[in-house]
Amino acid sequence: MMTDPVADFLTRLRNAQMAKHKTTQSPSSKLKARIAQILKDEGYIEDFAVEDNDGRAVLNVTLKYDGIHPVIEGLQRVSRPGLRRYSSADDLPAVRGGIGMAIISTSRGVMTDIQARKDRVGGEVLCHVW
Repeated sequence: MMTDPVADFLTRLRNAQMAKHKTTQSPSSKLKARIAQILKDEGYIEDFAVEDNDGRAVLNVTLKYDGIHPVIEGLQRVSRPGLRRYSSADDLPAVRGGIGMAIISTSRGVMTDIQARKDRVGGEVLCHVW
Protein backbone atom coordinates (compact mmCIF):
# COMPACT_ATOMS: atom_id res chain seq x y z
CA MET A 1 0.00 0.00 0.00
CA MET A 2 1.31 3.43 -0.97
CA THR A 3 1.07 6.15 1.70
CA ASP A 4 2.16 9.10 -0.48
CA PRO A 5 1.17 8.73 -4.15
CA VAL A 6 2.41 12.23 -5.10
CA ALA A 7 5.89 11.50 -3.71
CA ASP A 8 5.88 8.21 -5.62
CA PHE A 9 4.97 10.05 -8.85
CA LEU A 10 7.72 12.64 -8.36
CA THR A 11 10.25 9.91 -7.56
CA ARG A 12 9.32 8.03 -10.73
CA LEU A 13 9.89 11.21 -12.77
CA ARG A 14 13.21 11.89 -11.03
CA ASN A 15 14.47 8.32 -11.42
CA ALA A 16 13.43 8.09 -15.08
CA GLN A 17 15.28 11.29 -15.90
CA MET A 18 18.42 10.16 -14.08
CA ALA A 19 18.29 6.92 -16.10
CA LYS A 20 17.72 8.96 -19.31
CA HIS A 21 14.42 7.22 -20.10
CA LYS A 22 12.13 8.73 -22.72
CA THR A 23 8.90 7.88 -20.86
CA THR A 24 7.75 6.74 -17.45
CA GLN A 25 4.50 5.31 -16.07
CA SER A 26 2.65 5.83 -12.83
CA PRO A 27 -0.76 4.85 -11.48
CA SER A 28 -3.09 7.70 -12.42
CA SER A 29 -5.22 9.98 -10.26
CA LYS A 30 -6.83 13.37 -10.85
CA LEU A 31 -4.20 15.08 -8.67
CA LYS A 32 -1.25 13.48 -10.49
CA ALA A 33 -2.81 14.27 -13.88
CA ARG A 34 -3.21 17.92 -12.84
CA ILE A 35 0.43 18.06 -11.66
CA ALA A 36 1.49 16.56 -15.01
CA GLN A 37 -0.64 19.18 -16.83
CA ILE A 38 1.08 21.98 -14.93
CA LEU A 39 4.52 20.49 -15.70
CA LYS A 40 3.56 20.33 -19.39
CA ASP A 41 2.18 23.88 -19.45
CA GLU A 42 5.36 25.22 -17.82
CA GLY A 43 7.60 23.31 -20.26
CA TYR A 44 9.11 20.77 -17.85
CA ILE A 45 7.77 17.66 -19.68
CA GLU A 46 6.91 16.96 -23.32
CA ASP A 47 3.49 15.37 -22.88
CA PHE A 48 1.39 13.03 -20.76
CA ALA A 49 -1.56 10.73 -21.36
CA VAL A 50 -3.94 8.78 -19.14
CA GLU A 51 -4.42 5.30 -20.56
CA ASP A 52 -6.27 2.18 -19.51
CA ASN A 53 -4.04 -0.78 -18.62
CA ASP A 54 -6.04 -3.91 -17.73
CA GLY A 55 -8.82 -1.88 -16.11
CA ARG A 56 -6.48 0.48 -14.24
CA ALA A 57 -5.72 4.04 -15.25
CA VAL A 58 -2.03 4.63 -15.94
CA LEU A 59 -0.37 8.02 -16.39
CA ASN A 60 2.26 7.90 -19.16
CA VAL A 61 4.65 10.85 -19.07
CA THR A 62 7.02 11.73 -21.93
CA LEU A 63 10.07 13.41 -20.44
CA LYS A 64 11.81 16.43 -21.94
CA TYR A 65 15.56 16.85 -22.39
CA ASP A 66 17.76 19.80 -23.36
CA GLY A 67 20.32 17.91 -25.40
CA ILE A 68 21.42 15.18 -22.99
CA HIS A 69 20.43 17.04 -19.81
CA PRO A 70 16.92 16.74 -18.34
CA VAL A 71 14.86 19.94 -18.27
CA ILE A 72 13.78 19.23 -14.69
CA GLU A 73 16.86 19.83 -12.55
CA GLY A 74 15.10 19.12 -9.27
CA LEU A 75 11.83 17.89 -7.80
CA GLN A 76 11.20 18.19 -4.09
CA ARG A 77 8.13 17.04 -2.18
CA VAL A 78 7.28 19.71 0.41
CA SER A 79 4.03 18.74 2.11
CA ARG A 80 3.82 15.10 3.07
CA PRO A 81 1.29 12.94 4.94
CA GLY A 82 3.24 13.15 8.21
CA LEU A 83 3.81 16.91 8.03
CA ARG A 84 1.46 19.02 5.95
CA ARG A 85 2.80 22.41 4.80
CA TYR A 86 0.31 25.20 4.19
CA SER A 87 1.00 28.72 3.06
CA SER A 88 -1.08 31.88 2.70
CA ALA A 89 -1.05 33.88 -0.52
CA ASP A 90 1.37 36.39 1.03
CA ASP A 91 3.81 33.73 2.24
CA LEU A 92 4.03 31.50 -0.84
CA PRO A 93 7.63 30.39 -1.43
CA ALA A 94 9.79 31.71 -4.26
CA VAL A 95 11.61 28.60 -5.50
CA ARG A 96 15.26 29.26 -6.37
CA GLY A 97 14.68 33.01 -6.39
CA GLY A 98 11.83 32.73 -8.90
CA ILE A 99 13.65 30.44 -11.35
CA GLY A 100 11.64 27.41 -10.23
CA MET A 101 8.03 27.03 -9.23
CA ALA A 102 5.93 25.62 -6.44
CA ILE A 103 2.80 23.58 -7.11
CA ILE A 104 0.01 24.50 -4.69
CA SER A 105 -3.25 22.69 -3.93
CA THR A 106 -5.80 25.42 -3.26
CA SER A 107 -9.55 25.65 -2.80
CA ARG A 108 -9.69 26.66 -6.49
CA GLY A 109 -7.71 23.65 -7.66
CA VAL A 110 -4.06 22.75 -8.18
CA MET A 111 -1.98 25.62 -9.59
CA THR A 112 1.47 27.17 -9.67
CA ASP A 113 2.64 29.61 -7.03
CA ILE A 114 2.51 32.44 -9.58
CA GLN A 115 -1.15 31.78 -10.34
CA ALA A 116 -1.97 31.42 -6.63
CA ARG A 117 -0.36 34.81 -5.88
CA LYS A 118 -2.28 36.36 -8.77
CA ASP A 119 -5.58 34.88 -7.53
CA ARG A 120 -4.69 35.81 -3.90
CA VAL A 121 -5.29 32.28 -2.65
CA GLY A 122 -3.12 30.06 -0.42
CA GLY A 123 -3.12 26.33 0.21
CA GLU A 124 -1.03 23.21 0.62
CA VAL A 125 2.44 23.43 -0.96
CA LEU A 126 2.74 20.08 -2.74
CA CYS A 127 6.19 20.32 -4.32
CA HIS A 128 8.94 22.51 -5.72
CA VAL A 129 10.21 22.14 -9.31
CA TRP A 130 13.30 23.75 -10.81
